[in-house]
Amino acid sequence: MSKSPIRILLCEDDPNLGKLLSDYLNAKGFVTTWAQDGAEGVKTFFRETFDFIILDVMMPRKDGFEVATEIRKESKSIPILFLTARSMKEDTLEGFKVGADDYMTKPFSMEELLVRINAILRRTSSLPQAGEEVTSFNIGVYEFDYNKQQLTHNGAEQRLTTKENELLFLLSRHKNGLLERYHALSAIWGDANYFNGRSMDVYIAKLRKHLKADDRIEILNVHGKGFKLIAPED
Repeated sequence: MSKSPIRILLCEDDPNLGKLLSDYLNAKGFVTTWAQDGAEGVKTFFRETFDFIILDVMMPRKDGFEVATEIRKESKSIPILFLTARSMKEDTLEGFKVGADDYMTKPFSMEELLVRINAILRRTSSLPQAGEEVTSFNIGVYEFDYNKQQLTHNGAEQRLTTKENELLFLLSRHKNGLLERYHALSAIWGDANYFNGRSMDVYIAKLRKHLKADDRIEILNVHGKGFKLIAPED
């Protein structure tokens, strides 16, 4: 069965850029609906179903921040990418405050936009979304319940922090295979920079301690590539 195309809502009041972006995204296999101001964008969002939102910040009737705020009341998980002609730090912070996944300053290349969209889609589809049912995982003698953020062994329950929980989830999904370092950093931290990388190494060490009662379990560091959760197959 072929996969359904990603449906994008594009809110852009510049008619030339709006048409250019819409035509480009459609040519790349997306199904794009173009709204030419913020109020029209909100109406369109509630009338149809979308997988991804692109919002210009400066729009008439409702600006991008107002549109994002209304969208986030309805959906916490749909990815939102902001476009702005301004690179002010305050705008960027405001964008992330109302739930942006990423931010691009005009002018930008179409190729960069495509890379950003695909990166956000990979990141947001890696971790469970709101309402997604995630079953528990067996890891050696442990049972890991993602929804409860809990690791159980011999009746003893270990509560995990949010980042421990998300990291163990990705490792469990890739059990006995490679979890790419960049993939994990992008999915959990949102940015694969040096400091987030060091933070992830700390959480890997914590998970090793949590799983130490079963000597068949290892979290291997694959140099330059990522991590492997080695555990007996169910």
